[in-house]
Parts: sequence; structure tokens; C-alpha cells
Amino acid sequence: MTQTPTHQPVAPATEATARFAVPAKHPMVTVLGSGDSLLRVIEKSFPATDIHVRGNEITATGEAAEVALIQRLFDEMMLVLRTGQPLTEDAVERSIAMLRSSGEGGGAVESPAEVLTQNILSNRGKTIRPKTLNQKRYVDAIDRHTIVFGIGPAGTGKTYLAMAKAVQALQSKQVNRIILTRPAVEAGERLGFLPGTLYEKIDPYLRPLYDALHDMLDPDSIPRLLSAGTIEVAPLAYMRGRTLNDAFIILDEAQNTNPEQMKMFLTRLGFESKIVITGDVTQVDLPGSTKSGLRQVQEILDGVPDVHFSRLNSTDVVRHKLVGRIVDAYDRFDQRAGHGDGQGK
Repeated sequence: MTQTPTHQPVAPATEATARFAVPAKHPMVTVLGSGDSLLRVIEKSFPATDIHVRGNEITATGEAAEVALIQRLFDEMMLVLRTGQPLTEDAVERSIAMLRSSGEGGGAVESPAEVLTQNILSNRGKTIRPKTLNQKRYVDAIDRHTIVFGIGPAGTGKTYLAMAKAVQALQSKQVNRIILTRPAVEAGERLGFLPGTLYEKIDPYLRPLYDALHDMLDPDSIPRLLSAGTIEVAPLAYMRGRTLNDAFIILDEAQNTNPEQMKMFLTRLGFESKIVITGDVTQVDLPGSTKSGLRQVQEILDGVPDVHFSRLNSTDVVRHKLVGRIVDAYDRFDQRAGHGDGQGK
């Protein structure tokens, strides 16, 4: 006689409830957002958890791990508010992403509040600070190492944060000057075909660096600093034969250097100087089969003391949310098509 197997019911996930009282000194609108906009972000991120608000008390009921994460989230939100910094939908979303990422890693859980409240530079009421865990690690690496590579896609703040650290170093007299450089190579354009003088020809390539400077310094002071040589913005070719002492040096768009240019640049390092090199190895504009110096240098300098590689990805994109999705979509397309990281350039 054949017995029909009995199916054991699946035990439901452990359910838990957490209650969080918002201190009276923080109005609920600062925690929940105008029109409950911040609360909606949290509810969307934890769809299986019931979140209720009564007075100044917030209750979360659901799977134990998710409830614990929400409890931690509100703790982090309170830490941010304590600094006087307002909470935004973006900050809450990033906090949730950091908490989930830290939890999945299985190691020590890092504090989103520490990331979101680390000020690098303030100018005209605007504060520049890291917005993601990888950005904070990148900024911290710049403090600890002499040469740092920031490698990642567009919008991850590689150059912007490096320039903020450079201005901070100049203002605190850690260095006497800032040198900003990039190779004058772009897709479909060569200097010889552009109209005007040499300065007018190179200006389009260096314009993004000027734009970032205007965010960080009084615009009226920039011409004075440039004319005095305190800040120098020049194409990479101008670095040849020099030794750069007491300077904070940034090489931008480094994926467009060839191996010889990368070696030339790195050996410009002088005493009391710091170098940050930024680039995106998926966006190489070099002609033909020319190798990217940024790709090669990762193998050459791997493990060398006082040299650090910081890698950022689509989760670190701090432009419009759609930019991160676009980066991910292109990555998926490249994997399906077998394009790798740019056909071996």
C-alpha cells in the first residue's frame, strides 16, 4: 500500500515588533518628511513590514531581520538630525542601501550617519560630503595614502570629491598649490581640428575642472589663484620633465592615458605631495589598439605600499537616479554581448 506523502507546512519567518520614540526636540515632520515623503520611502523599501505612526511613536511589525534594519535606520536618522543636517529622500534611500549592504557583507555594520555627515568643504552655504559608503572610503583613502586611484563610472563623484580634498588641503596649508590635469583626448575630436589659440583649443577639455572649482571657491578668487600659479589647470603634456613638490595633483580622465603617459605622470611626484588619479576604464577614447595606462597600472602597482585603488560602481552614482540605472543597463548589455570592459583597449 502506497502512502501519500504528507507536506509539512512551511514555518513562517520569525515575526517581530519594534517601537521607536522620536525625541520631543525633533518635530515629526523632520523624521517623516513633508507630506510623509520620507515615510513613503521607508515603506517602499520594506513592503512586507507594517509601519504605523501614532504621536511621536513609530511601530514596525514584520520579519525580524527587516524590523531590526528599520530600528537601525531610525537610529541613524536621529544621529543625522542631531548634527543639524536635514534629512532628504535621497539620504534615507542611501542609508537603507548602506545598511542592507553592510548586513549582507557579514562584517561590521558601518554607520550611514557617519558617511552622510562627514563634511569635506563648505562654500557659500553649500557643503560637500560623501554620499555613499564607497565614497567615504575613497575620501578616507586620500587622507591615508600618497597615491590614490578613483576608478568608476560617470557620476560617482571621483573627480569632484578629489578636488574638494585638494581645496581642503590648500586651505589648511597642507600643500602650497593644486595642479589639475587631464589628457587632451576625446572621442571624435583632436586638438588640431579645433579653432583658436592653444589655450582656446585645450579649454573645452579642462572646462569640467574649472566648473568644479567654481563650486568650491569664491569665483572672484579663481583668476587670482590661477595667475599666481596656486592653482594650475593644464593638459597632461605640460607635466613632462617636471617634479611637483608640495602639491595636490589630480589626473582626471586617466583612462585616456597610454602606459608611457601614466608612467611619466606618476614619476612627477615630489616631496610633500599627494596624487589622485581618476578615470572610468569602460570609457576609453584612445585611438585604435592603444592600451589604456589606467587599465595597465592596476596590475603594475597592485600591492605597492602607499598606493591605493578605490573602486566605485553604479550604487555610488550621485547624479540623477536614472544615471545609475543607465550604467547598470550598459553593464548588462556588455556582459550579454561579450564586450567586457571596452574590447580590450
